[in-house]
Amino acid sequence: MIVARLNGGLGNQMFQYAMGYRMAKERNAPFAIDASIVLNHHLRSYALGDFRIAASPLSNKELVDLGALPRRLPKWLARPLGNPLIEVLERQCPFDPAILESGDHCLFVGYWQTEKYFAPFADDIRAQYQLKEPMTAPRRATAGLIGAGNAVSVHVRRSDYITNPANVAFHGACSAEWYSRAMKMMAERVASPEFFVFSDDPDWARANLPRDWPAHFIAPSEDRRDCEDMKLMSLCRHHIVANSSFSWWGAWLNPSTDKQVIAPARWFNQESMDSRDLTPDSWIRL
Repeated sequence: MIVARLNGGLGNQMFQYAMGYRMAKERNAPFAIDASIVLNHHLRSYALGDFRIAASPLSNKELVDLGALPRRLPKWLARPLGNPLIEVLERQCPFDPAILESGDHCLFVGYWQTEKYFAPFADDIRAQYQLKEPMTAPRRATAGLIGAGNAVSVHVRRSDYITNPANVAFHGACSAEWYSRAMKMMAERVASPEFFVFSDDPDWARANLPRDWPAHFIAPSEDRRDCEDMKLMSLCRHHIVANSSFSWWGAWLNPSTDKQVIAPARWFNQESMDSRDLTPDSWIRL
């Protein structure tokens, strides 16, 4: 059996699932999800339930039997029965090909933020990350606008990237100057761009992004169906992504081989983090 442990928000969970799926598929092994961390987190939640994925979260009893419960839980809960899973930890940020030599009875723990861990199964992953249910009426209206022109998604993430000290130190938000350069570069590469700006701080985006081209500003909905906003991003023809796994997936889920994607050259504030493999080779690092 292959089990993928989920941690973090929607984008991170998608990386973790995709990695586990690839490992299980190649080994013809059963595949399941360990969602115990996100199901018991005060800020995060299990975020993959709206997708057509091929695996489901294991119950607490199943996790106990496999010895897969997080170690922060009482030792007596984490005592495995039978044949416990072998824990495979992500050792480094760049792609680690040695991980792909792991066995067929493993628990994968990490972030796995590169398509190199699941690129051979890209079509399968994109198919599973389709929505189970139709989008809400307002989002369907936005999808119509996106389909009518040369749409470019722009993701402006701020919120916890500017208010949470740990995230400020680790990530940091892309600057207004960076977005201006990215939008200008995109306008030089594609004809008549129409920008669709997805932001958790739409007031800042309206005040700071250039208005030299048609633009639509899309704020998060209170329904918290973030997967639908990601779907809207993927419907755009081209993409400007923030240093965020959310917009990474919004761009990657677009299967077009002609898409232009601009991403930050510096993904992390910490110089010790090596992000060389984080974006696909075809994307532009600015």
